[in-house]
Amino acid sequence: MSIESGKRKKVLITGANGLLGQKLVGLLRNDPTLEVIGTGKGQSRLPESWEGSYSWIELDITDRKQVMDVFSITNPDSVIHTAAMTQVDDCEKDREGCWVLNVDAVQYLIEACEKHDSHLIHLSTDFIFDGEDGPYTEEALPNPVNYYGESKLEAEKLLLSSNIRWAIVRTVLVYGIAQDMSRSNIILWVKKSLEEGKTIKVVNDQWRTPTLAEDLAEGCILIMKKGATGIFNISGADFLTPYDMAIQTSEYFGLDKTLITESDSTLFTQPAKRPPRTGFIIDKAKKELGYSPKSFLAGIGILAKQLKLADS
Repeated sequence: MSIESGKRKKVLITGANGLLGQKLVGLLRNDPTLEVIGTGKGQSRLPESWEGSYSWIELDITDRKQVMDVFSITNPDSVIHTAAMTQVDDCEKDREGCWVLNVDAVQYLIEACEKHDSHLIHLSTDFIFDGEDGPYTEEALPNPVNYYGESKLEAEKLLLSSNIRWAIVRTVLVYGIAQDMSRSNIILWVKKSLEEGKTIKVVNDQWRTPTLAEDLAEGCILIMKKGATGIFNISGADFLTPYDMAIQTSEYFGLDKTLITESDSTLFTQPAKRPPRTGFIIDKAKKELGYSPKSFLAGIGILAKQLKLADS
């Protein structure tokens, strides 16, 4: 859908307090062609300096009536759906909660988008794959090995069978820094551990294409602005193990990499199985969207600058 002259396009973001949600609001809020509507459970946790550049509505996406009411009030042109239960082990332990948030809520959003002719951009994951044959293209056949992956695949199926205009954004191991968030990432964990002189064990038998949150946000925005539909792999371009990521982090910050020990994932016991070798081939996004992610090393640099700003 092209933006009508003189009329601002309304973009509603679910999960706007989360990492990706915050990056999206931050990038979109000063676009004069857009009206940005952030939603989430509870009050906004976005920076106070952003107030006035976006609107906020409290929304529990697991409540169908709330979803329909918010859409009636806002009538969005585009919806970027970032809210989900993404902690893989939590999904394994609380399957009912995972299903309600990752599947039922998507059905409610589809119904609302159909009623208001909204373009729905839905975030999905590499964990819909078994990790036997990565990195994957958009055409690869899903085969999840954990409940989180099952729930996200089921949500994709709902979109595929719907009558709305939709885009599925599949991504991998998103990292970044956001306002008022306690969740860490591999870069921050490695940096903190090595600065404290701790020895860390990092797996070398899992492969991913780690994704900078800003890059993922840019990919979603490209899809939204083009009104693109279909499935898009939006991830980083570097195919790395967590051990590779830890070494690059230690080298960037000039820390002692001899404290990093290579380990095997079989030595870690987690409730949910992890696919060994995922990651994405992103040629389609590059060609059709003009998507251009930063290298993992450049991503570390961006986080380092953000840490300095936060400390200043």
